[in-house]
Amino acid sequence: MTLRRDPLLWALGLWSVLTVALLLSFHGDPRVLWTTQPPLDLACVWGSWQVQRAAVGPVRRFWRVLAAAMSLCLVGDTVQAIQLWTGASGVTAVAGPVQSAFTAVAQLAVTIVMLVHPAADQRGRVRLARWLDSATVLVGGGVVAWCFADGGAVTRAAAMVAAVTSFAAVKMVLSGNAPMHRLAALPMTAAVVVLCAGLAVPPTGWVLYTPVLASPLLVCGPRIQQALTRRARNPFGSRRRKPYSFAPYAAVSAVFAALVITLPAGASTRLWVAVLGAIAVVALVVARQLVSFQDNAALLDELRRQETRLRDQALYDGLTKLANRAHFHDSLAASLADGPAALVLVDLDHFKTVNDTMGHAAGDALLVEVAARLRTAVPEKKFVARLGGDEFAVLLPGATVLEADAVAERILAQLARPVALMHQDAVVVQCSIGVAFGSDMAELLTNADIAMYAAKDQGRATWVRYTPSLGHRIRRTAELAARLKEALNAEQFSLVYQPIVHLETGTSTGAETLLRWDAGPDVGTVPPSEFIPIAEESGLIVPIGRWVLRSALEQLASWRLAHPAAGSMRIGVNVAGRQLREPGFAAEVRQALLDTGLPGPSLIIEVTETALLDDAVAIETLYALRELGVTLALDDFGTAASSLGLILTCPMTGLKLDRSFVENVTTASRPRAVARAVSQIAATLNLSTVAEGIETAEQAEVLRSMGYRFGQGYLYSRPVPAADYAQRWLTGAPEPASLR
Repeated sequence: MTLRRDPLLWALGLWSVLTVALLLSFHGDPRVLWTTQPPLDLACVWGSWQVQRAAVGPVRRFWRVLAAAMSLCLVGDTVQAIQLWTGASGVTAVAGPVQSAFTAVAQLAVTIVMLVHPAADQRGRVRLARWLDSATVLVGGGVVAWCFADGGAVTRAAAMVAAVTSFAAVKMVLSGNAPMHRLAALPMTAAVVVLCAGLAVPPTGWVLYTPVLASPLLVCGPRIQQALTRRARNPFGSRRRKPYSFAPYAAVSAVFAALVITLPAGASTRLWVAVLGAIAVVALVVARQLVSFQDNAALLDELRRQETRLRDQALYDGLTKLANRAHFHDSLAASLADGPAALVLVDLDHFKTVNDTMGHAAGDALLVEVAARLRTAVPEKKFVARLGGDEFAVLLPGATVLEADAVAERILAQLARPVALMHQDAVVVQCSIGVAFGSDMAELLTNADIAMYAAKDQGRATWVRYTPSLGHRIRRTAELAARLKEALNAEQFSLVYQPIVHLETGTSTGAETLLRWDAGPDVGTVPPSEFIPIAEESGLIVPIGRWVLRSALEQLASWRLAHPAAGSMRIGVNVAGRQLREPGFAAEVRQALLDTGLPGPSLIIEVTETALLDDAVAIETLYALRELGVTLALDDFGTAASSLGLILTCPMTGLKLDRSFVENVTTASRPRAVARAVSQIAATLNLSTVAEGIETAEQAEVLRSMGYRFGQGYLYSRPVPAADYAQRWLTGAPEPASLR
């Protein structure tokens, strides 16, 4: 509903028309005027009280005092009307002592609250300038009121009081922090002007029409402010102060006008020339000052624009126009000071692929589109930021679990829609989202980050809410990652060896090298299934793998020198995909073989299928290794999706059947069928085969009958240290019971 259709504003207008009509009908009877005042006072009290309920701080104080002041006026006007109708004070337009007293107290209260209302800018010079401008209005208004007020000393005193009230009002308006909107201030200012004009009219006859106009205008102010409070973004008067105000110049003009009008009729020409000259000089000085003000204002505007640009550069991301990391941290700290909040971290999956394949311009366009979709998915007035690269954050102050989960779901849905980039084919954006709750900034950021990486671990394109158990697991991972950096220097790694056995003869033809990590008495032995993924993710697998490779070859060389049975033995080393992608890996292997004096075929490099999927660099490295004569085995064969394709595209020389097929080969038909098929494929492609995880003689016999020549598992030996391996498999000595 607009102000033009507001029913109360229309009612005030009709009330004024009705009052004028009654005054005309009853020939200006004062009882009509005073009878129509209390309803207007009541409307003003109600409107002011409603506004103060929606305001805070000094603004609420102003409207609360105004409501109290109008309540005093309501009592005074009601008493005045009763006295007129009962004949207690005679039929007169002049206010009685009760009404005058209540009105004076009300005016005093409003004047005081306007004087103490704080300004937006509290700097000393600005405060001094504001007081000087207000004092100019006070002096000018007082002079004009004294010169033109009619009715003797009482009327002049009332005029001076009006001047003081005007001074307080001007000070409040010039503060740049007025407690009301400009639209609400206009009718209230007009009411004051009408009342002041009435002071210059003899208090008889049609002077009664002055409050008829002023009272409805005064009531319009609270009503307009009440309406704006409900629907305006900035309903009150806080705004940037202008570099100068016309109010002091208007006061100066009014004083000069009063001077000219009050000059005696017989004033000499010399006096007139002096007066008019003074007016002209002051007018020229004022004009010059206004020109300077305009120049200064233009300069200040330019400085403010520069300040705005610098602030935007400091607080917002130049590409997406979202808040940057610094702004986000400041806003997060401010929000948490008021209470707990929810944090949603969003990380784009495989964004680097877009940059690498489509160009950085396409990547930038994608980030801009992602920012726009985040704004759509996040509730209005919630904080969205780009933390850097392809990572975004959403701050949800006071959000519940359901609300935060819903935001995460909407973000996934928005980003799942294809995005057309730079006139190229559309791409589908996937993201991993972490959600966390808390009131401590460091803990909240850490927990959201933990949840986000947990989402990546779950396959990406999903969201995860932080839980304490999740935090414990991730913190252990982080602790192990930190300890891994020192493990090599601290000599915490060791190697064990599991024999690879010929299924027909039961003799060992080689051994697979396995890594073990003793992280100290406070942590203990960490299983490879836990620390190997951490090493691969952090890149530490490269130096660790380099140490394993060289140590294993040195051990094999040592065995060959000490044990004739090791003359034809081969050593297997597991290599991660990260190592194969490392530049110069094949050269490192070549140098290690040269340093240990071993031929290429004595080394078996075992790689998993997942390490080779869609990795041209890794496959190229395998070809370089084959040129060195190194044996290449595809480890854990049968567990990935592209096994058959890999054995055709990679220069593999052998396959190692995964233990998941071996453990049920004697009891289930499907694992047995897969094991037989793998053996047949290997035979057709002239590849050697090793069955992993053999634990029973029955399994070994079934696999041998299928064509498998080699096997390894607990049936033959657990992984053991080098000395134990040599004792059992290279010297022919009886195997210790602990190794069986």
